[in-house]
Amino acid sequence: MSQHDTLQRFLFDGAPVRGALVRLDGAWQQVLARRAYPAALKTILGEMMAAAELMAANLKFEGAMILQLHGSGPLRLAVVECNHDRTVRATAKWDGDLADDAPILELLGGSGQFVITLEPRHDKSQTWQGIVALEGDTIGQMLENYMLRSEQLETRLVLACNDNTAAGMLLQRLPDGHGEPEGWERISILGGTLQAEELLGLSAEDILHRLFHEETVRVFEPEGVSFACNCSQERVGNMLKMLGGQEVGEVLLEQGSVEIVCDYCNQHYVFDEEDANTLFNYDLLAAVREARH
Repeated sequence: MSQHDTLQRFLFDGAPVRGALVRLDGAWQQVLARRAYPAALKTILGEMMAAAELMAANLKFEGAMILQLHGSGPLRLAVVECNHDRTVRATAKWDGDLADDAPILELLGGSGQFVITLEPRHDKSQTWQGIVALEGDTIGQMLENYMLRSEQLETRLVLACNDNTAAGMLLQRLPDGHGEPEGWERISILGGTLQAEELLGLSAEDILHRLFHEETVRVFEPEGVSFACNCSQERVGNMLKMLGGQEVGEVLLEQGSVEIVCDYCNQHYVFDEEDANTLFNYDLLAAVREARH
């Protein structure tokens, strides 16, 4: 973990506002090292990573927050998964060449969907999903609109990324009773002056001082963030079980083994005939040959 892979939460004493800053260097580089993403897609994926960490910062549950963009255009899928232990992973799928300055709605094509999923660690039956309207020109604007309309939380998100860093700042209005009510407008306006180069180049301490040096800001202990993938031989085996013995057996017969590559981390998993028979507890090739005759 790089010293810059950190999440910094803070609270204003004189205004009804809580906030967080995140900077991802090493974690972002881990994502970029696994696939050559077009520039426009890097921007989307990097901003989604920063946004996921910021939005998950105040969640009080064990599990994952997953942001997913589905499109029918050149951008087919962008996914970020952020866990309660501050680990994060991301991947995307696309077709053809993407123009560097292509707007996000154009990349998504004629139809798209932006989904937020909260997946508890121990009880998947309690999984919750929300649909983010594609209102706005950026990931930040879409999520701000969602938080206001669906959660009744006034939110400001400033997001940025380049080839080295993905970063973001979240400001969120607290219920009345904490600080001066008019403080939200003041803090929100100040936060909106944060420039991308400042967000990407300055430390959390410097950003807070530059923006809010006239405010009383309570800063919490910084938390480390890192890239991690939870794929495993067992998880891939469970996925193959869902496909079914017949389909896995067909691949074995044609290719001699079944190879699965994790989209997030590029880890290769290979199941030969013995592995597959053990997984399904019967002779797959014999079953396939019998079915063909």
